[in-house]
Amino acid sequence: MPRKTVREAINEALVQEMGRDPDIVIIGEDVAGGEGGSSGVEDAFGGVLGVTKGLLPRFGRSRVIDTPISESAIMGMAAGAAVTGLRPVAELMFADFFGVCFDQIYNQAAKFRYMFGGHARTPLVIRSMIGAGYSAAAQHSQSPHSIFTHVPGLKVVMPSNAYDAKGLLIQAIRDDDPVIFFEHKMLYDLADEVPSEPYAIRFGEANFVREGDDVTIVAFSRMVHIAAQAADVLEREGISVELIDPRTTSPLDEESILESVRRTGRLVVVDEGNPRCGLAVDIAALVAEHAFHSLKAPIRTVTAPHTPVPFAPSLEAAYIPSPARVAEVVREIMR
Repeated sequence: MPRKTVREAINEALVQEMGRDPDIVIIGEDVAGGEGGSSGVEDAFGGVLGVTKGLLPRFGRSRVIDTPISESAIMGMAAGAAVTGLRPVAELMFADFFGVCFDQIYNQAAKFRYMFGGHARTPLVIRSMIGAGYSAAAQHSQSPHSIFTHVPGLKVVMPSNAYDAKGLLIQAIRDDDPVIFFEHKMLYDLADEVPSEPYAIRFGEANFVREGDDVTIVAFSRMVHIAAQAADVLEREGISVELIDPRTTSPLDEESILESVRRTGRLVVVDEGNPRCGLAVDIAALVAEHAFHSLKAPIRTVTAPHTPVPFAPSLEAAYIPSPARVAEVVREIMR
Protein backbone atom coordinates (compact mmCIF):
# COMPACT_ATOMS: atom_id res chain seq x y z
CA MET A 1 0.00 0.00 0.00
CA PRO A 2 1.49 3.41 -0.92
CA ARG A 3 2.60 5.82 1.80
CA LYS A 4 1.20 9.34 1.61
CA THR A 5 1.46 12.40 3.76
CA VAL A 6 -1.57 14.00 5.37
CA ARG A 7 -1.30 16.79 2.78
CA GLU A 8 -1.29 14.28 -0.08
CA ALA A 9 -4.15 12.25 1.42
CA ILE A 10 -6.39 15.32 1.75
CA ASN A 11 -5.53 16.43 -1.78
CA GLU A 12 -6.30 12.95 -3.12
CA ALA A 13 -9.66 12.88 -1.36
CA LEU A 14 -10.58 16.21 -2.93
CA VAL A 15 -9.50 15.09 -6.41
CA GLN A 16 -11.42 11.83 -6.20
CA GLU A 17 -14.60 13.37 -4.82
CA MET A 18 -14.57 16.27 -7.30
CA GLY A 19 -14.14 13.76 -10.10
CA ARG A 20 -17.09 11.76 -8.80
CA ASP A 21 -19.49 14.65 -8.20
CA PRO A 22 -19.55 17.79 -10.40
CA ASP A 23 -21.48 19.70 -7.70
CA ILE A 24 -18.42 19.83 -5.43
CA VAL A 25 -16.64 23.19 -5.52
CA ILE A 26 -13.59 24.54 -3.68
CA ILE A 27 -13.83 28.04 -2.20
CA GLY A 28 -11.05 29.95 -0.44
CA GLU A 29 -8.06 32.26 -0.47
CA ASP A 30 -5.24 31.35 -2.89
CA VAL A 31 -6.91 28.09 -3.93
CA ALA A 32 -6.87 29.45 -7.51
CA GLY A 33 -4.38 32.27 -7.06
CA GLY A 34 -1.03 33.15 -5.62
CA GLU A 35 1.22 31.58 -8.22
CA GLY A 36 -0.51 33.39 -11.05
CA GLY A 37 0.82 31.22 -13.87
CA SER A 38 4.36 32.57 -13.49
CA SER A 39 5.77 29.09 -13.99
CA GLY A 40 4.01 28.75 -17.34
CA VAL A 41 1.45 26.35 -15.88
CA GLU A 42 -2.04 27.38 -14.83
CA ASP A 43 -1.86 26.53 -11.13
CA ALA A 44 -2.01 28.12 -7.70
CA PHE A 45 -0.19 27.94 -4.39
CA GLY A 46 -3.05 25.77 -3.18
CA GLY A 47 -3.62 27.60 0.09
CA VAL A 48 -1.05 28.66 2.63
CA LEU A 49 0.53 25.18 2.89
CA GLY A 50 -0.24 23.86 -0.59
CA VAL A 51 -2.97 21.36 0.28
CA THR A 52 -5.19 22.18 -2.73
CA LYS A 53 -2.35 22.57 -5.24
CA GLY A 54 -3.12 20.93 -8.58
CA LEU A 55 -6.90 21.23 -8.35
CA LEU A 56 -7.09 24.37 -10.51
CA PRO A 57 -5.61 22.87 -13.74
CA ARG A 58 -7.68 19.73 -13.25
CA PHE A 59 -11.09 21.29 -12.53
CA GLY A 60 -10.87 24.90 -13.69
CA ARG A 61 -11.80 28.24 -12.16
CA SER A 62 -15.53 27.56 -12.20
CA ARG A 63 -15.04 24.86 -9.53
CA VAL A 64 -11.87 26.10 -7.79
CA ILE A 65 -12.93 29.57 -6.75
CA ASP A 66 -10.54 32.19 -5.40
CA THR A 67 -11.97 34.72 -2.96
CA PRO A 68 -11.00 38.05 -1.46
CA ILE A 69 -9.49 38.08 2.03
CA SER A 70 -12.94 38.09 3.62
CA GLU A 71 -13.81 35.11 5.81
CA SER A 72 -17.39 36.32 6.19
CA ALA A 73 -17.78 36.39 2.41
CA ILE A 74 -16.24 32.92 2.05
CA MET A 75 -18.53 31.31 4.61
CA GLY A 76 -21.61 33.23 3.55
CA MET A 77 -21.04 32.21 -0.06
CA ALA A 78 -20.41 28.59 0.94
CA ALA A 79 -23.50 28.35 3.15
CA GLY A 80 -25.69 29.81 0.42
CA ALA A 81 -24.20 27.50 -2.20
CA ALA A 82 -24.83 24.47 0.02
CA VAL A 83 -28.54 25.13 0.52
CA THR A 84 -29.03 25.77 -3.20
CA GLY A 85 -27.63 22.47 -4.46
CA LEU A 86 -23.84 22.60 -4.52
CA ARG A 87 -21.48 20.78 -2.17
CA PRO A 88 -18.84 23.40 -1.30
CA VAL A 89 -15.56 22.73 0.47
CA ALA A 90 -14.63 26.10 1.93
CA GLU A 91 -11.24 26.88 3.42
CA LEU A 92 -10.96 29.00 6.55
CA MET A 93 -7.20 29.43 6.24
CA PHE A 94 -6.51 29.52 9.99
CA ALA A 95 -9.11 28.50 12.56
CA ASP A 96 -8.08 31.57 14.54
CA PHE A 97 -10.00 33.70 12.01
CA PHE A 98 -13.39 32.17 12.83
CA GLY A 99 -14.43 35.25 14.78
CA VAL A 100 -14.85 37.14 11.49
CA CYS A 101 -17.36 34.64 10.10
CA PHE A 102 -18.82 32.82 13.09
CA ASP A 103 -22.37 34.06 12.47
CA GLN A 104 -22.43 32.45 9.03
CA ILE A 105 -21.31 29.16 10.57
CA TYR A 106 -23.00 28.75 13.94
CA ASN A 107 -26.06 30.95 13.52
CA GLN A 108 -26.83 30.16 9.87
CA ALA A 109 -25.39 26.98 8.36
CA ALA A 110 -25.59 24.98 11.60
CA LYS A 111 -29.28 25.85 12.06
CA PHE A 112 -30.72 25.57 8.53
CA ARG A 113 -31.90 21.96 8.86
CA TYR A 114 -33.56 22.61 12.23
CA MET A 115 -35.12 25.96 11.31
CA PHE A 116 -36.70 24.61 8.12
CA GLY A 117 -38.11 21.47 9.68
CA GLY A 118 -35.60 19.07 8.18
CA HIS A 119 -36.31 20.16 4.60
CA ALA A 120 -33.04 22.06 4.11
CA ARG A 121 -29.75 20.28 3.50
CA THR A 122 -26.44 22.04 4.05
CA PRO A 123 -23.70 19.79 2.61
CA LEU A 124 -20.89 22.16 3.55
CA VAL A 125 -17.34 21.24 4.56
CA ILE A 126 -15.16 23.87 6.21
CA ARG A 127 -11.47 22.95 6.20
CA SER A 128 -9.26 24.84 8.64
CA MET A 129 -5.84 24.65 10.27
CA ILE A 130 -5.30 24.44 14.01
CA GLY A 131 -2.38 24.04 16.35
CA ALA A 132 0.88 25.47 17.62
CA GLY A 133 4.41 24.46 16.69
CA TYR A 134 5.35 26.79 13.83
CA SER A 135 6.03 29.83 16.02
CA ALA A 136 3.18 31.55 14.19
CA ALA A 137 2.21 33.47 17.34
CA ALA A 138 -1.07 33.96 19.14
CA GLN A 139 -3.30 34.78 16.15
CA HIS A 140 -2.30 31.83 13.95
CA SER A 141 -1.64 28.96 16.37
CA GLN A 142 -4.79 28.31 18.39
CA SER A 143 -6.92 25.19 18.68
CA PRO A 144 -10.53 26.40 19.08
CA HIS A 145 -12.18 23.06 18.25
CA SER A 146 -14.10 22.93 21.53
CA ILE A 147 -15.97 26.11 20.55
CA PHE A 148 -17.29 24.44 17.39
CA THR A 149 -18.02 21.20 19.24
CA HIS A 150 -20.32 23.22 21.50
CA VAL A 151 -22.57 24.21 18.55
CA PRO A 152 -25.56 21.94 17.78
CA GLY A 153 -25.86 21.22 14.07
CA LEU A 154 -22.14 21.12 13.35
CA LYS A 155 -20.09 17.96 12.95
CA VAL A 156 -16.46 18.35 14.01
CA VAL A 157 -13.62 16.19 12.67
CA MET A 158 -9.99 16.05 13.87
CA PRO A 159 -7.86 13.51 11.97
CA SER A 160 -4.51 12.51 13.44
CA ASN A 161 -2.99 10.65 10.47
CA ALA A 162 -3.09 10.42 6.69
CA TYR A 163 -5.32 7.32 6.52
CA ASP A 164 -7.97 8.92 8.70
CA ALA A 165 -7.63 12.29 6.95
CA LYS A 166 -8.60 10.85 3.58
CA GLY A 167 -11.43 8.65 4.81
CA LEU A 168 -12.90 11.27 7.11
CA LEU A 169 -12.75 14.02 4.47
CA ILE A 170 -14.57 11.83 1.95
CA GLN A 171 -17.22 11.12 4.58
CA ALA A 172 -17.45 14.86 5.33
CA ILE A 173 -17.94 15.78 1.67
CA ARG A 174 -20.69 13.19 1.26
CA ASP A 175 -22.48 14.28 4.46
CA ASP A 176 -25.59 16.44 4.13
CA ASP A 177 -24.82 18.52 7.23
CA PRO A 178 -22.12 21.14 7.82
CA VAL A 179 -18.79 19.63 8.87
CA ILE A 180 -15.81 21.45 10.38
CA PHE A 181 -12.65 19.59 9.34
CA PHE A 182 -9.67 20.59 11.50
CA GLU A 183 -6.18 19.87 10.15
CA HIS A 184 -3.22 20.30 12.50
CA LYS A 185 -0.53 22.20 10.66
CA MET A 186 2.25 20.13 12.29
CA LEU A 187 0.83 16.89 10.83
CA TYR A 188 0.80 17.74 7.10
CA ASP A 189 4.12 16.00 6.38
CA LEU A 190 3.35 12.93 8.49
CA ALA A 191 3.14 9.86 6.22
CA ASP A 192 1.12 6.67 6.57
CA GLU A 193 -0.18 3.85 4.40
CA VAL A 194 -3.21 5.14 2.49
CA PRO A 195 -5.23 3.21 -0.12
CA SER A 196 -5.38 4.81 -3.54
CA GLU A 197 -9.06 4.00 -3.97
CA PRO A 198 -11.75 6.15 -2.28
CA TYR A 199 -13.06 5.05 1.13
CA ALA A 200 -15.07 6.70 3.89
CA ILE A 201 -14.70 6.50 7.67
CA ARG A 202 -17.94 6.89 9.60
CA PHE A 203 -18.21 9.72 12.08
CA GLY A 204 -18.53 8.90 15.77
CA GLU A 205 -16.34 5.78 15.69
CA ALA A 206 -13.17 6.06 17.76
CA ASN A 207 -9.87 4.45 16.80
CA PHE A 208 -8.13 2.34 19.45
CA VAL A 209 -4.54 3.29 18.63
CA ARG A 210 -3.18 0.82 21.18
CA GLU A 211 -4.72 -1.48 23.75
CA GLY A 212 -3.77 -1.56 27.40
CA ASP A 213 -4.94 -2.50 30.88
CA ASP A 214 -3.72 0.12 33.36
CA VAL A 215 -4.85 3.54 32.12
CA THR A 216 -6.95 5.03 29.32
CA ILE A 217 -5.59 8.05 27.46
CA VAL A 218 -7.95 9.95 25.18
CA ALA A 219 -6.19 12.32 22.78
CA PHE A 220 -7.01 14.33 19.68
CA SER A 221 -5.22 15.32 16.47
CA ARG A 222 -1.47 15.90 17.05
CA MET A 223 -1.87 14.99 20.73
CA VAL A 224 -2.45 11.37 19.68
CA HIS A 225 1.22 11.23 18.69
CA ILE A 226 2.31 13.02 21.85
CA ALA A 227 0.36 10.50 23.93
CA ALA A 228 1.75 7.58 21.91
CA GLN A 229 5.31 8.69 22.69
CA ALA A 230 4.44 8.85 26.37
CA ALA A 231 2.86 5.39 26.16
CA ASP A 232 6.07 3.97 24.70
CA VAL A 233 8.05 5.31 27.67
CA LEU A 234 5.47 4.06 30.17
CA GLU A 235 5.40 0.61 28.63
CA ARG A 236 9.11 0.22 29.36
CA GLU A 237 8.24 1.02 32.98
CA GLY A 238 5.59 -1.69 33.09
CA ILE A 239 2.55 0.59 32.69
CA SER A 240 0.07 -0.56 30.03
CA VAL A 241 -1.70 2.31 28.22
CA GLU A 242 -4.87 2.13 26.16
CA LEU A 243 -4.83 5.05 23.71
CA ILE A 244 -8.07 6.21 22.09
CA ASP A 245 -8.34 8.68 19.22
CA PRO A 246 -12.03 9.68 18.94
CA ARG A 247 -11.39 11.17 15.46
CA THR A 248 -14.59 13.24 15.71
CA THR A 249 -15.63 15.41 18.64
CA SER A 250 -19.21 15.80 17.42
CA PRO A 251 -20.49 13.14 17.24
CA LEU A 252 -18.30 11.72 20.02
CA ASP A 253 -17.90 7.98 20.53
CA GLU A 254 -18.83 8.14 24.19
CA GLU A 255 -19.37 4.42 24.60
CA SER A 256 -15.85 3.47 23.50
CA ILE A 257 -14.38 5.90 26.02
CA LEU A 258 -16.62 4.69 28.85
CA GLU A 259 -16.03 1.02 28.03
CA SER A 260 -12.28 1.54 28.15
CA VAL A 261 -12.32 3.46 31.45
CA ARG A 262 -14.59 0.85 33.05
CA ARG A 263 -11.90 -1.70 32.22
CA THR A 264 -8.75 0.27 33.12
CA GLY A 265 -10.16 2.35 35.98
CA ARG A 266 -8.03 5.40 35.10
CA LEU A 267 -8.38 8.26 32.61
CA VAL A 268 -6.06 10.95 31.26
CA VAL A 269 -7.33 13.31 28.54
CA VAL A 270 -4.74 15.09 26.39
CA ASP A 271 -5.85 18.10 24.34
CA GLU A 272 -4.04 21.10 22.85
CA GLY A 273 -7.06 23.31 23.48
CA ASN A 274 -7.21 25.64 26.46
CA PRO A 275 -8.49 24.11 29.72
CA ARG A 276 -11.50 26.26 30.66
CA CYS A 277 -14.74 24.87 29.15
CA GLY A 278 -12.61 22.72 26.85
CA LEU A 279 -12.86 19.26 25.35
CA ALA A 280 -10.69 17.66 28.03
CA VAL A 281 -12.97 18.73 30.88
CA ASP A 282 -16.02 17.73 28.84
CA ILE A 283 -14.74 14.15 28.54
CA ALA A 284 -13.68 14.15 32.18
CA ALA A 285 -17.25 15.13 33.13
CA LEU A 286 -18.67 12.42 30.88
CA VAL A 287 -16.64 9.73 32.64
CA ALA A 288 -17.27 11.17 36.11
CA GLU A 289 -21.01 11.04 35.46
CA HIS A 290 -21.26 7.63 33.83
CA ALA A 291 -18.27 5.58 35.05
CA PHE A 292 -17.42 7.08 38.45
CA HIS A 293 -17.63 3.80 40.36
CA SER A 294 -15.11 2.20 38.00
CA LEU A 295 -12.42 4.78 38.76
CA LYS A 296 -9.36 3.77 40.77
CA ALA A 297 -7.79 7.25 40.70
CA PRO A 298 -8.79 10.85 39.97
CA ILE A 299 -9.35 11.82 36.34
CA ARG A 300 -6.51 13.98 35.03
CA THR A 301 -6.23 16.31 32.05
CA VAL A 302 -3.17 17.53 30.17
CA THR A 303 -3.86 20.65 28.13
CA ALA A 304 -2.32 23.90 27.04
CA PRO A 305 -2.39 26.57 29.77
CA HIS A 306 -5.09 29.23 29.82
CA THR A 307 -2.95 31.76 27.97
CA PRO A 308 -2.50 32.94 24.38
CA VAL A 309 -0.05 30.89 22.33
CA PRO A 310 3.47 32.35 22.78
CA PHE A 311 5.59 33.39 19.81
CA ALA A 312 9.00 32.58 21.30
CA PRO A 313 9.93 28.97 20.41
CA SER A 314 11.03 28.14 23.95
CA LEU A 315 7.77 29.40 25.44
CA GLU A 316 5.71 27.73 22.70
CA ALA A 317 7.40 24.41 23.47
CA ALA A 318 6.40 24.81 27.12
CA TYR A 319 2.85 25.71 26.07
CA ILE A 320 2.23 22.54 24.01
CA PRO A 321 1.53 19.34 26.01
CA SER A 322 4.62 17.15 25.86
CA PRO A 323 5.19 13.38 26.15
CA ALA A 324 7.07 14.01 29.41
CA ARG A 325 4.09 15.85 30.93
CA VAL A 326 1.68 13.12 29.86
CA ALA A 327 3.92 10.35 31.22
CA GLU A 328 4.36 12.10 34.57
CA VAL A 329 0.60 12.54 35.00
CA VAL A 330 0.08 8.84 34.31
CA ARG A 331 2.75 7.94 36.86
CA GLU A 332 1.02 10.11 39.45
CA ILE A 333 -2.34 8.34 39.12
CA MET A 334 -0.63 4.95 39.09
CA ARG A 335 1.03 5.54 42.47
